[in-house]
Amino acid sequence: MNPSFSRGLVRALLLLAVLAAVLLGWRGYQARQAKAPAPAAAAASAPVIELAATDLAHARQVALGTDIPITGTLKAVRSALVKARVPGELQGLTVREGDRVRAGQVLARIEPTEYSERLRQTQQQADAARAQVDIAQRQYDNNAALVNQGFISRTALDNSLASLEAARANHRAAQAGVEVVRKSLADTVLRAPIDGQIAQRLAQPGERVATEARIVEIVDASELELEAALSPADSVAVRVGQSAHLDIEGVTQPVAARVVRINPSAQPGSRSVLVYLSVAPQPGLRQGLFAQGQLATGEQQALAVPLSAVRTDKPAPYVQVVAGERIAHRPVRLGVRGRVDGEPWVQVEGVDAGATVLRGSAGVLREGTATRVPTPPAPASSAPAEAARS
Repeated sequence: MNPSFSRGLVRALLLLAVLAAVLLGWRGYQARQAKAPAPAAAAASAPVIELAATDLAHARQVALGTDIPITGTLKAVRSALVKARVPGELQGLTVREGDRVRAGQVLARIEPTEYSERLRQTQQQADAARAQVDIAQRQYDNNAALVNQGFISRTALDNSLASLEAARANHRAAQAGVEVVRKSLADTVLRAPIDGQIAQRLAQPGERVATEARIVEIVDASELELEAALSPADSVAVRVGQSAHLDIEGVTQPVAARVVRINPSAQPGSRSVLVYLSVAPQPGLRQGLFAQGQLATGEQQALAVPLSAVRTDKPAPYVQVVAGERIAHRPVRLGVRGRVDGEPWVQVEGVDAGATVLRGSAGVLREGTATRVPTPPAPASSAPAEAARS
């Protein structure tokens, strides 16, 4: 075989092999293209989320009312604990929890026989001391006359004067004893020091009570206050007169309150500062109810979004924004919190002013999700009015 013919044959075979490979590759490409959906068709098949107006908000500059969380227990401004001032048997205690009492009303008595007899005894001792004063006075008067006539010395008159002064001192001491026993007798009657209601009855009739034994507690529930403990950092911004809104157990509506006093000293150990808020009277409020709320300490201009729009299901907080009719996640840095028209808002960094954000009611949407935002109603046409004017 001719060598040149052999080389030509090999080249022809190689060229045929290359052409066959190219043809097979082209057919595979066409098959893949036929199986792949068109971009427009894929976009058309993707679901579009219809958002309601209530699901949307706008990041904007607002005056954030800065708040401090407060908790505490309601306490009556006026309360009194009636105690026994003298020991003895308790008698006549008929009031019970919930009964209303008036200031000065007799609540109970301590059996008074012992104190009545002691008063009689001390009064008789005082009368005897008064008689000794009369005797010493007559003796002094007689001695004074005798001294003037020269019958006795001046020393005898001085002695009679000393006896008179001693008798007078004994009488004053006896009379003071009478007053002490008289007060003890008056203390056997237990009276209500304030108007209010009986909160606790701590003793029973017939019981022998000691001095300072607690008998009843009286509470005037017409004026209540909240005692709240604040951290030193939070207490710096608190001023008398600032307002608060409280959620009180058992009360459906928030209750208004106002700072009326601030303790000048921090509490030992915890270093907390006690703040006292006057609570607006409402039916159903009672001493001992737990309350929590927000104390408004001022306002601050800031770019903010509703607090419900901030999501925390990722390592860093973020908000969902509508960008080009699709959902995008924007990480944000949070700042101060406050209320705007009663709704909690929070200062954010990481979104532009005017950005449309999703509230918490919209739920979590994946990034890139197509959305349809409701179009605000167009302003009414002014053509009829212009035609009328023309």
